[in-house]
Amino acid sequence: MTHVSRWILYPFLFVSGLLVICVTMVAIVLILTYPNLPSLEILTDYRPKIPLRVYTADNHLIGEFGEEKRELVQFPDVPDVLKHAILAAEDERFYQHGGIDALGITRAAISNFLGGGRRQGASTITQQVAKNFFLSSEKTYTRKIYEALLAFKIEHNLTKDQIFELYINQIYLGQRAYGFGAAAQIYFGKQLKEISIAEAAMLAGLPKAPSAFNPVVNPKRAGLRQQYVLRRMRELGFITPEQHESALKQPLVVKRETNDYAVHAEYVAEMARQIAAESFPADVYSRGLKIYTTVIKNDQEAAYRSVRRNAFDYDRRHGYRGAEAYVDLSDIKSEHDEALDVLLQDYDDNDDLHPAIVLDATPKQVRAYRRGGELITIGDSGLKFAARMIDEKSPPNKRIRRGAVIRVQKDDKNNWRIAQMPEIESAFISTDPQTGAIRALVGGFDFGRNKFNHATQAWRQPGSSFKPFIYSGALEKGFSPASIVNDEPISIPASVTGSQTWEPKNYDGKYEGPMRIRTALTKSKNMVSIRLLQASGVHFIQDYVTRFGFEAEKHPAYLTMALGAGSVTPWQMVAAYSVFANGGFRIQPYIVSQIRDDKDQVIAEAHPISAGDESLRAIDARNAYLMDSMLRDVTISGTAARAGATLKRRDLAGKTGTTNEHVDAWFCGYQRTVVGCSWIGFDQPKNMGKGETGGSAALPAWIGYMDKVLKDVPQTFMPQPEGLAALDVETPKGPAREWFYFENVPPVVEPEPPLDPDAKPVD
Repeated sequence: MTHVSRWILYPFLFVSGLLVICVTMVAIVLILTYPNLPSLEILTDYRPKIPLRVYTADNHLIGEFGEEKRELVQFPDVPDVLKHAILAAEDERFYQHGGIDALGITRAAISNFLGGGRRQGASTITQQVAKNFFLSSEKTYTRKIYEALLAFKIEHNLTKDQIFELYINQIYLGQRAYGFGAAAQIYFGKQLKEISIAEAAMLAGLPKAPSAFNPVVNPKRAGLRQQYVLRRMRELGFITPEQHESALKQPLVVKRETNDYAVHAEYVAEMARQIAAESFPADVYSRGLKIYTTVIKNDQEAAYRSVRRNAFDYDRRHGYRGAEAYVDLSDIKSEHDEALDVLLQDYDDNDDLHPAIVLDATPKQVRAYRRGGELITIGDSGLKFAARMIDEKSPPNKRIRRGAVIRVQKDDKNNWRIAQMPEIESAFISTDPQTGAIRALVGGFDFGRNKFNHATQAWRQPGSSFKPFIYSGALEKGFSPASIVNDEPISIPASVTGSQTWEPKNYDGKYEGPMRIRTALTKSKNMVSIRLLQASGVHFIQDYVTRFGFEAEKHPAYLTMALGAGSVTPWQMVAAYSVFANGGFRIQPYIVSQIRDDKDQVIAEAHPISAGDESLRAIDARNAYLMDSMLRDVTISGTAARAGATLKRRDLAGKTGTTNEHVDAWFCGYQRTVVGCSWIGFDQPKNMGKGETGGSAALPAWIGYMDKVLKDVPQTFMPQPEGLAALDVETPKGPAREWFYFENVPPVVEPEPPLDPDAKPVD
């Protein structure tokens, strides 16, 4: 062997030996490792964590609870435009390689060697599925070997479309979104099938770096990534040059509010969540349960909007309190400085109420910066509410000046105006009086600010809105709507009260003498209510009101019960008024109709008993008819006459309520198809202000709701039951028809004396 031959042979033998050793080691690793790779059952029997979802009765999503937001989609339902965008962004040779893309690895290695800076990866979609399901995100050679082996195993056990479907549903895409179905909803508020080329490219760009390319947090970087994906789609022939240009020009509307549902029903969703958690505590937030509530989208939105408008109206009646806070603008270089957004990050939007930073302010004009770079100008009527806080003489710690954080809102003419977050709280609840199904529920002004549910949890004094139950009990004791009772001052001695003499008064301090109890209820006369309770017996009435669902211990057997001094919740009140609306039957309000599992099988269901079942009868049908007649007078000519006049209906019935010192204001009422109860007050009870009564502070929210839900509902009146006799009675306005129980028809009907012509219902 020559010297030259040795120089050729020895290196060759050395390299060959190394190759044999490497191949042998790889073979040993494969032989030892491959059989021990994890089972693919988690892939073949894919059961991702699906959050608990809450829906309205008409199938609108109102809440979602779980660590992962996910919308499971089947591969055939994924639009081609998204499939192409993902392939262009992540793995263009997915349908050609066997799990590992050797060509892609070579290309990435060359690019990394030549680039020297940013490093390119070459993970295929299959490798990403392996990593997402089985491996950690650590960057080690051992993990990469396992990833490659798992990719081969996955490719030999699943079809390409199955692998692609797993990837589409499992990948994390930011904003708590797992899978492209959830991401389409979160970022664009759309179903996957509705997205455009531009939107598909934006979504497909997220897997590489969900935080860096998040269009909510980093819109500029997300835009650059989208442009790259669109260019790759064009180069690969997935879209035409014309489509590419069109997609680049399409403005993307990205949702910034991640909890923005089609319906504002946060309190309802939370109630449903609690019910599900109590009934199915195991995996309640990951097993894909669906809760269907009884609320109706249009009803719920009508209630939400009406409650908010009423709270704003109350707030504006009581004046502007001043700037919400102040920020330092000394480092701000221009009106378009992005640092202004940073200064606003601690102040959240509240539906149509937006935080803004004042840039300059004069008595005639205020210029302010809104999140996202919008500059707004407020002038004329938009300044009236806050005018006294723009004046130089206003308190420095409340003045609207440069650096002040204020709230702005669009008025009915779409012009900006200064507003503020109301301090007042409120609640509204409505139900179907035949079944008890809750049609709408608003537990407070804003769930984000105060999660306490005033509709179900707030025990407050009902004031005069409790009087109808006193009157109903009096009818059972032999009174009739034509019975005459004296509206004169009353004094209860200390020997009876056990403490001190009690001398209650009418709301307005005026007394009109003897009158029909129909008139007394219409005008909300306290003295008549007290005398009716006294004559009927306080213990009898205390027991009687339990027929409507009230708790006896919450209404002590004292004469103060006649003025609504006990404790109730709006939930109780809407159930109680339903008894009058449905002809005398006690119903049980409920808010969840069905719970379904991830296979859409019913696993829990409500079975309400509807009104008409005599086992539910709470009061005599004649009693309900007479009470309905008197309560309709309240909305026609009494303390709630604004309701009948505004809605132009005569089939509305109800009662206002105002407690001592104007602490609580109520209106509870109904039309035969729907019962609604409105409450307003402060969490820490305090005077709401002079003139803030049930008729002025609570009734408008009820009217606003009924205006929407009764729009196409014809007027209907309760049919007269058997056992009533009609007689003409003399009233100050002339003869009037009145009804009596057969057994209580008087031989002579006492005429109602003339009333004070200047006296007006005020409660």
